[in-house]
Amino acid sequence: MGSPRVTVQEAWDALAQGNERFMQGRLRHPEQDAARRSELTGYQAPDAAFLGCADSRVAAEILFDCGLGDLFVARNIGQIANENTIATMEFAVAELGVAVIVVLAHGSCGAVRAAIDQTTASPSEVTPAIKQELELIQPAVQREWLSTHQDTPYVDPSLIDADAVGRRHLDETIHTLMRSSRVISDAVAAGELGIVGCQYQLEEGRVAPITAVGQLTLEA
Repeated sequence: MGSPRVTVQEAWDALAQGNERFMQGRLRHPEQDAARRSELTGYQAPDAAFLGCADSRVAAEILFDCGLGDLFVARNIGQIANENTIATMEFAVAELGVAVIVVLAHGSCGAVRAAIDQTTASPSEVTPAIKQELELIQPAVQREWLSTHQDTPYVDPSLIDADAVGRRHLDETIHTLMRSSRVISDAVAAGELGIVGCQYQLEEGRVAPITAVGQLTLEA
């Protein structure tokens, strides 16, 4: 088991400060030079892991103003906690000793919109592989829809808040990580790991923390 080099709070605070620089246009682009490349040829020791959407507008190292070796990143459509990403986060904790996992949803998510479409009475045709992944987002769609519409299980896309679906799915992704991984749950219980669920606001560049598990405090 890897041992964290910083506290959970320190790891999150460093990311929050990096995002503040990104929002303000004061990027430092740290640890991105030839010396850093050479330093990392024999090892890596990131303090944070990132599970985010593959959306081209949601690049973790840029949003948090990080450099080479700072983040251990897994991305797929809709930041889904499937077998591969759970294993990737376990590796980050067990082998690399990260102190925080950031799970990042974002506004205007195409995967969420596609999952909403798949929950309508006449869903669009998608490939089997895409359908399989979207099925992991659809429970969040149903919960959001049925919270205000009990008359039909079929969603009307014009009457549902896609960002609210994204937040519900964000919570479920975090619960799935802890429910599916004893390594992750034990690290949280030991105070060695925190998980922060955030939603990225495309217009202003803010990574807004929504929920957290572990020994850390989020700024209001």
